[in-house]
Amino acid sequence: MKRAEKEPPVKELLYLIPAADRTPEGLRPHLERHPEIRFVSFAGVDLGGNDTDERIPVGRFLARIEDYLAAGIQTDGSSVVLPGIAALNDCKVDLTADAGAVWYVDYNHEFPDPSCGRPVGTLRIPSFLKHRGRLVDSRALLKSAIDSAHRRFKALIKAHPAAARAAGIDPRGVASVEICAATELEFWVRTPRSTVATEKLSVSQILQESYWKRTKGAVRTALEHALMVLESYGLAPEKGHKEVGGVKAVLTGEGEFDDILEQLEIDWAYAPALQAADNELLARIMIKETFRRHGLEVTFMAKPIDGVAGSGEHTHLSVKAVMRDGTWKNLFAPADPRKDFLSPFGWGALMGLLKNYEAIGPFITASNDAFNRLKPGFEAPVCIVASVGHEVGMPSRNRTVLAGLVRDLDNPLATRFEMRSPHPHSNTFLGVAAFCQAMTNGAAWAAGSGATAKELEAGFSKRPGEAHPYLEKERAYRSEEDVFEHYRQEERDRIFGAPPATVWETMENLRIYAEKTSVLKADGVFTDEIIASYRAAALLRWTMELSDRIVPENAKIVRSCVRMAGENRLDAERWSRIQVLKDDLTRDNHGRVSVFTRIREAAAAGAYAEVSRLQLEMAALMKELTDLYQLYRRNVE
Repeated sequence: MKRAEKEPPVKELLYLIPAADRTPEGLRPHLERHPEIRFVSFAGVDLGGNDTDERIPVGRFLARIEDYLAAGIQTDGSSVVLPGIAALNDCKVDLTADAGAVWYVDYNHEFPDPSCGRPVGTLRIPSFLKHRGRLVDSRALLKSAIDSAHRRFKALIKAHPAAARAAGIDPRGVASVEICAATELEFWVRTPRSTVATEKLSVSQILQESYWKRTKGAVRTALEHALMVLESYGLAPEKGHKEVGGVKAVLTGEGEFDDILEQLEIDWAYAPALQAADNELLARIMIKETFRRHGLEVTFMAKPIDGVAGSGEHTHLSVKAVMRDGTWKNLFAPADPRKDFLSPFGWGALMGLLKNYEAIGPFITASNDAFNRLKPGFEAPVCIVASVGHEVGMPSRNRTVLAGLVRDLDNPLATRFEMRSPHPHSNTFLGVAAFCQAMTNGAAWAAGSGATAKELEAGFSKRPGEAHPYLEKERAYRSEEDVFEHYRQEERDRIFGAPPATVWETMENLRIYAEKTSVLKADGVFTDEIIASYRAAALLRWTMELSDRIVPENAKIVRSCVRMAGENRLDAERWSRIQVLKDDLTRDNHGRVSVFTRIREAAAAGAYAEVSRLQLEMAALMKELTDLYQLYRRNVE
């Protein structure tokens, strides 16, 4: 096991640039006093959620610091995910610094600076991407959504003072509005090249042998180290713990643990929405690097192991009113939390999230990996439904719904929505922007309706088939039941809406539900150009992964299903069906083209609907094959 190298005391390193010093005059002294900071990087985030790393030697940066901070730097737009925007014949993109974001120093602890012995550092400056004078990146889009929500919520408070008073807020005392967010980051950690049978992982999950247990060995050290690093960067981590997935590690003769495969979660404090998204990006980088220095690999895949719990990144959302006296009020909390679950603004925001989710979903779940996570039986949020609690005076949690209400009767500021659909590779900037647009739309309707909190609760709790002036007649939106146990799949699809099963299906929702997509476009936040670019990028990634990764990986699995000696008659019958499945999946013949070949051909032709249908057919055949071969092998052996 690789040991982490000794790191200098925290006091010797500069982690954050104070807000007042994000200017040429303020920044220069910090860089001059810390010679270990050798590079400066402008970090933008493209529509694929990828962060850029334009690394500039600090000497060159200091020589032109005024120009860099005023105008930014140029980059090749063909190297970032902006299809249809930055084309090959028009690919110049500018990166411009965001002085309103936290600037931090990323240290390379494996490379000590010869001049001082401290690790070499890179100042990372969160930035915007600009093409032809327009901001076209994920960070800029979230900032636009936040600015829009601030204006619109403040206007709602002024136009509907009764709704504000129902939240315990004097509308005359509101100075501004703040959108706040936080994410819970789940991830799998393992020793390199370790593999554990899925059956062992599944049994461990069912027996809850890992959940919230004490960490040990290198995992404990890396987790504690990661929490300390996040504290150094001001993220105020709240907790780190084992999640439901994992198996017991093996103790080696040297007294260390090997064959580590565990699922963990780290949470940190709330922040204004744009900073919260930046914090999540920083946390992922620091967690991955810290665990690697302890000889452990981290994966943020949504479903790294089939048949075992995937990883979520539950996103918490609230809207706060900043009062003229400096205090904060929660716009979603009711004036009396023991009488009502939510204020009228809160009920409206929750309605907006669920009513418009078909248009939000493409910005949350847009990859093959992400759809692998969304399956019943793993606490995955498949249905568009919310839970607020069984009783108003007793907050509860329902882990089977898409949106949950989190409350603390003694702390109104804690009232918030937990969106359970995001995963670690969701683009948090775009996802939170979509959430903001939907919440504002619903809150505007609720405040304008003049309805009380009780009336809004009754409407939100309606049964399918009951008409509602804002929500859809045939849908239900609230359930306090375990939706996977209480409803059959046909019932779930009928009353909550059939969920998309592939990337193509979710992208098609942007067209099918045009009215809901228009909610995202309100106030010019999501433009047609941005939506088209994002959609093109998602479809390209989907088809390439399917043709060049998933099909070849499935082909290996098919080839590994070999006939064994010692069959009985039942085994021979099973093998006969296995051979048919193998041929259907992989072998072309006269008059028959295999599923794998048809997927590749449809993807090359851009026949997305056919690719989607074939992907589902392939998944069903692969499941039948692997399940049957497992029975066959167990019986023969």
